[in-house]
Amino acid sequence: MPTRAKQRLLTTAEELFYAEGIRAVGIDRLLQESGVGRASFYRHFASKGDLVVAVLEDRDRRWLDWLRESVEQTVDPAARPLAVFDALAERFARNDFRGCAFINTMVEVADRESAAHQVADRHKRRVIEYLNELLTEAGRSDAEVLAAELALLVDGAIVTAVREGTPEAAHRARTIAERLLATR
Repeated sequence: MPTRAKQRLLTTAEELFYAEGIRAVGIDRLLQESGVGRASFYRHFASKGDLVVAVLEDRDRRWLDWLRESVEQTVDPAARPLAVFDALAERFARNDFRGCAFINTMVEVADRESAAHQVADRHKRRVIEYLNELLTEAGRSDAEVLAAELALLVDGAIVTAVREGTPEAAHRARTIAERLLATR
């Protein structure tokens, strides 16, 4: 059970890292914004890097829970793989949308051996696993291959939505996914 100080650090760090970037936000700023003292910070985290990992692990669980909840509102299992793109369109329309925290992390922390990069990579693999699960439930014998292809469309839609500033990329990616599913 995290202490209130630890939770404030996690919440503040997630908001600031997502809005401004990991490297742009220093420990002093995190302490100031969270109202947590330096000693308390180091009692919970050995370094800023450890805080980044904790933020990403927490966001991974919450983001995948959100996606599952959104997609599973679609009753027909055959329609659920495409419902992923509908959920993304809703996310892209939010005023605070700044892309994918995991893609952003991999860009900022390009060292593939770093703990933060590995957590971000693990998240992307979990998204592929979820897509595979959806496609399998939809009766697709080629679910594993299709899951990787749909994940590529998801990531491309995310980056395009950041560039364009609209949810339209999710709609276009959904159309491409529909064609892909129809031709296989």
